[in-house]
Amino acid sequence: MVQIAVLGHGTVGSGVVEVLRKNHGSITKKAHDEIHIKYILDLREFPDLPYADKFVKDFSAIENDPEVDIVVECMGGLHPAYDFVKACMLKGKHVVTSNKELVATKGAELLKIAREKNLSFLFEASVGGGIPIIRPLYQCLAANEVYEIAGILNGTTNFILTKMIREQMSFQDALDMAQKLGYAERDPSADVQGDDSCRKICILASLVFGKHVYPEQVHTEGITNITLEDVEYAESLDGVIKLLGRVKKLEDGHLSVMVCPAIVGRSGQLASVEDVFNGILVRGDAVGDVVFYGRGAGKLPTASAVVGDVIDCVKRLEYKKYLYWEDGEKGYVKDYRETSSRFYLRLKASDAQKVLDAAKVAFGEIQEAHRANAPSDEVAFATAEEIQESKLEQVLSQWEQDGTQVLGCIRLFDY
Repeated sequence: MVQIAVLGHGTVGSGVVEVLRKNHGSITKKAHDEIHIKYILDLREFPDLPYADKFVKDFSAIENDPEVDIVVECMGGLHPAYDFVKACMLKGKHVVTSNKELVATKGAELLKIAREKNLSFLFEASVGGGIPIIRPLYQCLAANEVYEIAGILNGTTNFILTKMIREQMSFQDALDMAQKLGYAERDPSADVQGDDSCRKICILASLVFGKHVYPEQVHTEGITNITLEDVEYAESLDGVIKLLGRVKKLEDGHLSVMVCPAIVGRSGQLASVEDVFNGILVRGDAVGDVVFYGRGAGKLPTASAVVGDVIDCVKRLEYKKYLYWEDGEKGYVKDYRETSSRFYLRLKASDAQKVLDAAKVAFGEIQEAHRANAPSDEVAFATAEEIQESKLEQVLSQWEQDGTQVLGCIRLFDY
């Protein structure tokens, strides 16, 4: 019998307990051993639950119990989760976590401890909820040189953008609906400002390219400035707007990592990923494009991935298959201003034709975008060629000094 402890009995933690209890028989067969929940750590009382006797409020009871082999961290946030996880690993306990902030911020350090202590530190559920992505990247696609990953990594923002695209809802109305349906938190800033997607693309980039990418190294933009006008102009360009996290290995060995709204062509593989679903595109030299699709969050989908890691951990208690990456370094992630993209621009100017002429001089060939009932002083277009970010900033700064107002700026990607 393998004894485990669950840290946190919120959405994910309660889901983990539910799955382990409901599927106890089949899980035992798959793990080749019985998994027994000895402790559940939570400060709240749950007297009406059939497993109420398992709850403890003192973390030291778990930390100092030599019978606990595996600790499942479902608390979320950095503290005290990091302190608890590190303490457990230093006591020789394996750890499974769903905590993306923990892995994105402290992954290199915790993986180093795991290797030194001959332990498992597994985190399949930290990216994509119930979508298998971590294990396929280090096992199924191991023969490939993966050179690019792009994904819709946040279901809340994808739901909001879907409502804006399909039902012409304003951003605020779509956000209100997401909150009422339980897709968005009361404070949705981590979702709509891109922080959640940033943590997830950091984890994927670190795993695939072997060095830790920290959130502060990643240029991150959210969707709070996206308007229905932008949605309509994107449609005229035969595209839809998605919030993407992307990492690409450059020819000089550095990484380009970014989270931002992007217009993707309607024929692209990520364009049809809608509502709360996630889609993650992986590009490898041998396999080409592979897309992983499914619910990226939620109680049972995420719990499914966590319990899958627990089963894998139980099967490997005596011999390990390590996940590992080195610590990061300054300059490893290229300054986004040194990278290039195609851009969609929406501008307000007294002389629209003059702006279009100036755009052709600055950027070369452009494709005009259109929407119904656009005011005469509004102009929108997409660049045909990629423009370096720093050059774009210089041009737009000069235009604004000359009286042209920048209303929207969105990158275009081929996914």
